[in-house]
Amino acid sequence: MSTESPAAPAYSFKHPHPARRRVGMRLTGPGSEKDTRHLEIALGESGMSYLAGDALGVMPMNCPALVAELIAALRAKGDEPVPGRDGQPKPLGDALLADYAITFADRKFVEAVAARGAGELQALLAPERADELRRYLQGKNEAHDYVEVLHEFPAVAFAPEEFVKLLGKLKPRLYSIASSLQAHPAEVHLTVATVGYTIRGRQRKGVCSTFVADRWSEGVTAGVWVQNQQKHFGLPVSGGTPIVMVGPGTGVAPFRAYLEERQALGAPGRNWLFFGEQRRATDFLYEAQFTHWVQEGFLRLDTAFSRDQAEKVYVQHRLAEHGAEVWRWLEEGAEFFVCGDKERMAGDVHAELLRIVERHGGKTPEQAAEYVEEMKKTKRYKRDVY
Repeated sequence: MSTESPAAPAYSFKHPHPARRRVGMRLTGPGSEKDTRHLEIALGESGMSYLAGDALGVMPMNCPALVAELIAALRAKGDEPVPGRDGQPKPLGDALLADYAITFADRKFVEAVAARGAGELQALLAPERADELRRYLQGKNEAHDYVEVLHEFPAVAFAPEEFVKLLGKLKPRLYSIASSLQAHPAEVHLTVATVGYTIRGRQRKGVCSTFVADRWSEGVTAGVWVQNQQKHFGLPVSGGTPIVMVGPGTGVAPFRAYLEERQALGAPGRNWLFFGEQRRATDFLYEAQFTHWVQEGFLRLDTAFSRDQAEKVYVQHRLAEHGAEVWRWLEEGAEFFVCGDKERMAGDVHAELLRIVERHGGKTPEQAAEYVEEMKKTKRYKRDVY
């Protein structure tokens, strides 16, 4: 298999392809605590190409309701001319919708508000209160956005142009591609968990996740491009190499792509997926497709549904249960992949991988660490964590 993405027009963040969304469907069932979507995006005649393991960049737009709240908080009308992302003038409402990050306030804005007489914020900027400031801006169930800060200090006012000069640019988001171009010509699929929560009675939304789920309508275009990830997260060069994939939640996306790619190319290598979520009945992403592959003998699948029993079970526990066989696969040359949550899951899986090598490989902790480090160096241990 090639490890380089096929030649394609040079689409990028600065020159995205205006792709049309074709299909959007909810993967999680009624009663799930999560809202995870499957999206299919048409690439048309763009010539855009990708390989399994690559990521898709998406340029989102902000929520119109939040833009309206912010314009009201600024006591503006929305048609005032302000510099856009490219420096050219455009109406305030359009700039806030497409050009600037408005979901969370930042230190620069707090400093500007404090400088205009907000004494409470001035005190919060003291070095010894750095942790409080961090919670004020980013803390779970505490984070303040621009609307709230402006409401909290109504005596502080900014002209529209002054305000946008305090904002950062709206950044694109990268999502693991969940499809194979071999299986879906001129299409790219994504698996996206929408982010939504409430702080102090106001609904807050993830910028891009809610954009692709709720505001990127069928047939409407949005800017996209491919980020090549083959150097650190591509399939094995040989289609005969076994692969072990650990992908709970939306971390399963690139592994759906891997499996579609291997099936389309007739790759003979064995495939083993560890998938985890909250409940089998409502959160088994791509259940029908994975089950079909298991029945065909194409895929070995082990699942961990954490909330289906009194004691929570995660993917690392399933790895431990099958540790002896995981070790045999590694010794037979398997590549080991992990995708998903960086904060906890990836560390827990890494620790379990070390224990498997130590326990079933008969190694000391130091030797196990050396073995896993060698896997990294030889590109047999690959992670895409976020």
